[in-house]
Amino acid sequence: MAGRADEGAPPVAEAQRAKDVRPWWEKRLTWVTTPLILVLFLLGWSLYVDWTGLSRFVLPKPGAIFKALLDLLHAPFFWTAFRVTVTEILIGFALAVALGAALGIGLGKSRIAERIAGPFVVFSQVTPKVALMPLFLLWLGFGMQSKIAIVVLLSFFPIMKSTMLGVRSIGEDQRALFTVIRASRWKRIVSLEIPAVLPYLLTGIETASVLAVTGAIVGEYLGGNEGLGALVVQTLQSLQVEAMFATIMALAIFGFLFYGAISAVRRLAVPWHESAAFEE
Repeated sequence: MAGRADEGAPPVAEAQRAKDVRPWWEKRLTWVTTPLILVLFLLGWSLYVDWTGLSRFVLPKPGAIFKALLDLLHAPFFWTAFRVTVTEILIGFALAVALGAALGIGLGKSRIAERIAGPFVVFSQVTPKVALMPLFLLWLGFGMQSKIAIVVLLSFFPIMKSTMLGVRSIGEDQRALFTVIRASRWKRIVSLEIPAVLPYLLTGIETASVLAVTGAIVGEYLGGNEGLGALVVQTLQSLQVEAMFATIMALAIFGFLFYGAISAVRRLAVPWHESAAFEE
């Protein structure tokens, strides 16, 4: 047992040492570059609009968009739409995690099950989701259920694939070692399977968090009268272009924070793994 633990330790230890020896300015580089690039981007955007004379109905200036965003944040209807969208994302994402993890474990442990179910899973992913949305609207209606369904369909696949890789990352020699020491089933799960699968599972969840936000917005955009996706359509139809850009900005901010929260959970949950050791 000690031998196996020692074998897994060097890559993590080396990664940790590599991170620790970095100069202080490299560790804080993104705190400078990210705001700087953002400011330069917004400045270039504003100058481009001034130089080209574009109409605000084509491309509003950043200042007008920020003002519209502040107005939206004080509007009750915005928070009602925001609550609908976030509810769809969180429920659909939770279902996708449960479905993806369960399928990933099942298919990862059984090659036969993968051969039987694999083509159907792949078929569900290669089919354009936009083409499936009318079916969800027909079957589930124009409420939250159809949007939750599209979130699940978009999100579960990377979770499933990552979980499968995690299950298959457990070597036969590791399994044999636990057989030799006559470890109980519970001991195998806690000491072998969970540590091996968890980093892969969390990586899949991190990737799927982006798709979950996309799925909810696409569903609302194509078939809904509630949520931020529907609000984008309404502001476009009424030519409230600044409000439309502001709604998109609010969605981008939420998506960034949601992804950041999932990423932070991954790093905290598996600090011993190489993927977390190389991140600050």
